[in-house]
Amino acid sequence: MDDKKYKILIVDDVKDSLELISRNLEQVGFITYTASSPSTGAEILKKNRMDLVITDLRMPDMDGISFTRYIKENFKNIEIIMITGYPSIESAVEAVKTGVSEFLSKPFTDEELFATVEKVLFKIKMKNLLLNEKGAQSRVFQGIIGKSEKMQTIFELIKKASRSLATVLITGESGTGKELVARAIHYTSPRAGQSFVPVNCGGIPEELLESELFGYIKGSFTGANETRAGFFQTADGGTIFLDEIGDMSISMQVKLLRVLQEKEIFMIGSRKPQKIDVRIICATNKDLEKMVKSGNFREDLYFRLNVINIILPPLRKKKEDIPILIDHFLTKYSKESKIQKPQFTENAIKALTEYMWPGNVRELENVIQRLLVMKEDSIIDIPDLPSFMRYNIPSQQNLSRKLFEVECEYIRGVYQSQAKNKTKTSEILGIDRKTLREKLKKCAIENDDEGNLPSE
Repeated sequence: MDDKKYKILIVDDVKDSLELISRNLEQVGFITYTASSPSTGAEILKKNRMDLVITDLRMPDMDGISFTRYIKENFKNIEIIMITGYPSIESAVEAVKTGVSEFLSKPFTDEELFATVEKVLFKIKMKNLLLNEKGAQSRVFQGIIGKSEKMQTIFELIKKASRSLATVLITGESGTGKELVARAIHYTSPRAGQSFVPVNCGGIPEELLESELFGYIKGSFTGANETRAGFFQTADGGTIFLDEIGDMSISMQVKLLRVLQEKEIFMIGSRKPQKIDVRIICATNKDLEKMVKSGNFREDLYFRLNVINIILPPLRKKKEDIPILIDHFLTKYSKESKIQKPQFTENAIKALTEYMWPGNVRELENVIQRLLVMKEDSIIDIPDLPSFMRYNIPSQQNLSRKLFEVECEYIRGVYQSQAKNKTKTSEILGIDRKTLREKLKKCAIENDDEGNLPSE
């Protein structure tokens, strides 16, 4: 045996088997812990650092497969041996897929037990848990990263749209990179040398949106102390990007329609139209077709905007892009922070790939940045990931809780997962920032500091 005193946790609901394995391993120099159930074993793992877990497959409260998954997604560098008196090809395959190193069938001799343990311990000493992404061939187009077939299609659409002056409507969930696509269209077009002006329509109060877009004449309203150009004048000769176009009121939609039809604007306070030469690109995470049917978006404007439609896929629909995005963000923030670039284990990459990513690429970038800031060593494994990305033993559901408590808990989880960024949180929850602020105040979340990074 090795000079090191390896710690081994044994989990089996059969008392005689538990005592026999423990006694035999202690006789040859191992430190053993025993548990008659996975739930007890989980408590031991939380308090003690283990090298190896030996667990039975069939147990009353939880099977060994589920317990193995819990271990792999909550603790680092623990190998697992599965034992069972009911061996089958199906159970062995499932065990290996979950992360079991060795499968041992009952009854087994002392020699078989020692040989299996030694084999796994050798793996612990020799294993390389680093995921080698050097061979991954990423594709980058105008700052947009993706090697999936879906993203290659998007790249081709961008190239075609850049050769035209037609209006472009970019649709997709929040965080999919709509502004990146708009910039790529502009900077690969003949207008690349002119201005690209992004405007978040949802972030400008309705009463100010017209003056921000079209400008105003001195003295046209209280506070207009000087003549000021709007975003359209600033973008003259170039491209204006109207993000969150679905948040625009009907009255503003009418004014925008006139700009598209007549290619001219009226500054507030002026009766003289001003000709403009602007390429318009719009984006939204809302279903404009449904808004047209419900009367919340003008049909004629929708058809004017939807000449070229680029639909961005959510991150969960292009999972093959996740590893190269992770590597990109790691490189980016490592250079910014002037620290050594960490590496992800294969299991961590797998967990990130299987996560549903409601906040898409923006959420992935946020998670990687936080992991980089909070990391303790050069290797990032599943236990380092946010708790909502890991497998946990389900607790009994409390059906006596009030709806308000459940809602507050969910809002707190999303808010903290987005580094307390209100804009990103409101987008994921599907509510506006005003509603979010009210809920944060009611739930006493606003100043609830649990060590998360503040939003910018």
